[in-house]
Amino acid sequence: MKKSIIYFTMLLLTACASKEVQQSAGFVTIQGADLIQPNGEKLFIQGTNLGNWLNPEGYMFGFSRTNSAWMIDLLFKEAVGPDATADFWQQFKDNYVTKADIDFIAQQGANTIRLPFNYKLFTDEDYMGQTGQKDGYERIDSVVSWCRANHLYLILDMHDCPGGQTGDNIDDGYGYPWIYESEPSQQLFCNIWREIADRYKNETTILGYELMNEPIAHYFENKDSLYQMLQPLYKRCVKAIREVDQNHIILLGGAHWNSFFFMFDDWKFDQKIMYTCHRYGGEATKEAIKDYIEFRDKTQLPMYMGEFGHNTDEWQRQMVQVLKEANIGYTFWPYKKVDGSCMNGIQRPEGWDSIVVKYSETSRNTYQEWREARPDQPTFRRLLSEFAENCKFQHCKPQTDYIQTMGLQK
Repeated sequence: MKKSIIYFTMLLLTACASKEVQQSAGFVTIQGADLIQPNGEKLFIQGTNLGNWLNPEGYMFGFSRTNSAWMIDLLFKEAVGPDATADFWQQFKDNYVTKADIDFIAQQGANTIRLPFNYKLFTDEDYMGQTGQKDGYERIDSVVSWCRANHLYLILDMHDCPGGQTGDNIDDGYGYPWIYESEPSQQLFCNIWREIADRYKNETTILGYELMNEPIAHYFENKDSLYQMLQPLYKRCVKAIREVDQNHIILLGGAHWNSFFFMFDDWKFDQKIMYTCHRYGGEATKEAIKDYIEFRDKTQLPMYMGEFGHNTDEWQRQMVQVLKEANIGYTFWPYKKVDGSCMNGIQRPEGWDSIVVKYSETSRNTYQEWREARPDQPTFRRLLSEFAENCKFQHCKPQTDYIQTMGLQK
């Protein structure tokens, strides 16, 4: 009888192990500080970010004061009303990223794309012209299929979290990282990620899930206490994801613009964890990113530069070389926006600056100011339509010099 029990137990353990191997088959995995592709070859991430598409930022439209998604949406609603604004967002999303864009990125030699998105794409909140049922999954599904066709990996990045995780315009919030002090926001954060993971648990094109972008800015007197809340929230979210998805890597960013990692002490609480850093400005030297390298070496887990760029061609070339020597993969920020400093530049419609940008800089703190500052509505609507049209791949201008600085392998 004992032998039968032991034999049955061994069979059960073998079956469970085989199931785990089967689940992980075809996915990028972690081996020390390296990422390993299903064919056994090392993956050194190189690519770009699809910023501004599902998480609009003002400067990519040419705005300065109006710099987060809700501010941009309000600006357009003040100028042309909610219906015309909703029409614009639909055109914008349809045109900004298409298969032609993903094909182009792949042709330049990229192997990975990071896709920033706002959590509101998966709630009933008003966002980019929609309430109730959103098109978040439809948009992600499209990118997944286009990346699969081009043999590109995809990183899903919740750039804007419930309550705000940063406390600045980039989280589309209200000037403070409320998520760390809000139980409803934390629960919603975990629920959305669990739902996303359940949908894509078998999708091998997706490299992993980046839980939140650039948590906890440095502006707040209580930032040190906020830092200590980051790892527990990460653990809570990872636990929710692992209830449905054991396959994908989970990416964790450090505080202070993805640059502080000292608050992480239990860095291997999950078997498929890697870390992600950002760098804008400063010297393009190994010394400038030594903290990232030291944390990577201490944890023996992969480190990835999720964002950098917006600098001179020489700085970008040097930083790429530094990252390659340091074994830190990277994705440039961003792929597309107005003017240059990206892979593909959007051309501003004639009159965009004198009417739309000017209105965005005007004081609009009262209803009277709205009425007095509002430009001619037909002209404003025409400019929005022209901008959405100009976002199409065929109307954008490839930034050849910029692309050459990216050091992509063709």
